[in-house]
Amino acid sequence: MSPLELGFWSFPVLLILIFLRAPIGLAMFLCGIGGLYFSTGGSAMFMAKLKSETYSTFSSYSLTIIPMFLLMGQFATASGMSTALFKAAESWLGHRRGGVAMAAVGACAGFGAICGSSLATAATMSKVALPELRRYGYSGGFSTATLAAGGTLGILIPPSVILVIYAILTEQNIAKLFAAAFIPGLLAAAGYMITISLYVRRNPDAAGTREPVPYAERFSALINVWPVLLVFGLVVGGIYLGWFTPTEGAAVGAAGTGAIALARKALSWSFLKESIIATAQNTAMIFFIILGAALYNGFLALSQVPQELSAWVVGQGFSAWTVLTLILLFYLVFGCLMDSLSMILLTIPIFFPVVSQLDFGMSPEHMAIWFGILVLIVVEVGLITPPVGMNLFIINVMDRETPISETYKAVLWFVTSDIVRVVLLVLFPSITLFLLY
Repeated sequence: MSPLELGFWSFPVLLILIFLRAPIGLAMFLCGIGGLYFSTGGSAMFMAKLKSETYSTFSSYSLTIIPMFLLMGQFATASGMSTALFKAAESWLGHRRGGVAMAAVGACAGFGAICGSSLATAATMSKVALPELRRYGYSGGFSTATLAAGGTLGILIPPSVILVIYAILTEQNIAKLFAAAFIPGLLAAAGYMITISLYVRRNPDAAGTREPVPYAERFSALINVWPVLLVFGLVVGGIYLGWFTPTEGAAVGAAGTGAIALARKALSWSFLKESIIATAQNTAMIFFIILGAALYNGFLALSQVPQELSAWVVGQGFSAWTVLTLILLFYLVFGCLMDSLSMILLTIPIFFPVVSQLDFGMSPEHMAIWFGILVLIVVEVGLITPPVGMNLFIINVMDRETPISETYKAVLWFVTSDIVRVVLLVLFPSITLFLLY
């Protein structure tokens, strides 16, 4: 069997391993070393690749941004920023129909600006917002669906761990990707709030009401979110203005949120230890997935699958927009089965060369950034798409009283909002690229 045939056959083998519940990092690792072994007829190639890829992955300066952003999220949770964000949003929106749910989405957007992880945003905001949603009579399915959808803002609103990975894979500027994600992130939050408004009008019993808060309390609550604005402005603004590199910005953000938590006497030695251990565990998981993807993509490069696929697509004469639509539909379907990081690491080395050969009427750099934001959004949709949306399982663990079937029904409203947003960003690329002109 030729290396090219081995490359194509590796895809069904990988999917079988995933369906057998093998960790995605391990599945890609096994397919990578197995493919290299059978392609070269011996172990010399994959042993050399294993040595070089392991060192280059775990010693990469660019990837040190990941543990820094994860640690920043841990410290932000300790300092009470999530609670302050929710209380501020609730004081201004809570009295409206569906207002407490809108406040939860707004708080998720704010927390996503200092966290960078969808799962962490969903889990943290659930602890804060679920009791309030129950208190004011919001149905279980509507509440959990809202928080699951709001959690996806964690990987869209910069800083974002997934965007960092995409930037490294495609050799793009991280600061420009962060800037390009800002407006789509705000659109996502606004779309979710509109969805909540439509949902409570269609299902009036799904949401209760609460009394308006005096303006003095509203402004007082607003003042309490200054640490979030400070950290976000310092990290993203500093990166965009060139004060420091993205990795340095992540370190500054982690140090800043740690200092705020310490000043508020919320950072005990025990919590500091727990934060460092949790950061190390999550970093190890992410790095192993990256290592597995590097080995698997190395095998694919050897087998010439990406190059052959790119040449075949160009040779078929498909329009650029047709190819883009098919790729986005692929992400929507497989996003239901795989987590976002694995999808990015597995598919970008295959799809990006294909898209790079197509003409969308923009510069290669703008095309790469625009495509990255689109991929991020459709992968984000997979986090809340039944039956295997990761955020849905996180929220289900946080609220055992609500059957996950109720969450599935309500979350489809938010999935529809996401699809509408994807269509808008495909039709009008300038929405994404506005801040780059």
